[in-house]
Amino acid sequence: MSKYSSKPTVVNRPAEELYSKFADFTALQAALDGLDAEQRAKVGDVSFTPDSICINTPQVGQIELKAVERTPELIKLQAMNSPVPMNLLVEFKPQSESSTEVTGTIDVELPMMLRPLIGPTLQKAADQFGGLFASLA
Repeated sequence: MSKYSSKPTVVNRPAEELYSKFADFTALQAALDGLDAEQRAKVGDVSFTPDSICINTPQVGQIELKAVERTPELIKLQAMNSPVPMNLLVEFKPQSESSTEVTGTIDVELPMMLRPLIGPTLQKAADQFGGLFASLA
């Protein structure tokens, strides 16, 4: 498996509050709708169900990311209809009583010869994914 992680982002909210906010993904729709046009364009075509995030991309089509693990430190999403096995992880690391470091990681099974071709795109996606969770917090 190859891992691509976003840069950590510090959010001014306690980890427990972030965890409860992401317990039902449909609550994120209002936050997503509140983003300015530039931020919204970076996020792309995303929709939510209580337990999944659906991302529609021109390159791959629709990918459903289903929550398979939720703890106050980690939300693990598994790609249900991806061409390759893939997990997305959102880690919450408390920095203080009122701030949390958020990091997004894509853990994907890629053949060795495709890593140089697809790796930079996956790193960009990991950065966007981490930024999405941080901005929606």
